[in-house]
Amino acid sequence: MKELIEYIAKAIVDKPEEVKVTEVPSENGIILRLQVAPEDTGKVIGKEGRIAKAMRTLLRVAAIRKGTRATLEII
Repeated sequence: MKELIEYIAKAIVDKPEEVKVTEVPSENGIILRLQVAPEDTGKVIGKEGRIAKAMRTLLRVAAIRKGTRATLEII
């Protein structure tokens, strides 16, 4: 799941070397924290949050297939 978010984020941003995804376990599953360069934050979020929502949907589907829950936080 971490690799999925990292792959999508690197394809969107201008500085893929600054993409960083960390996994944090929680009582409800896994929290993935996505960090990008400050100027790329808008690209990852998208207009009206559409790209972020799509990434969260894909993450949710991947987590369900593995039998767990996952959430995405964009820092």
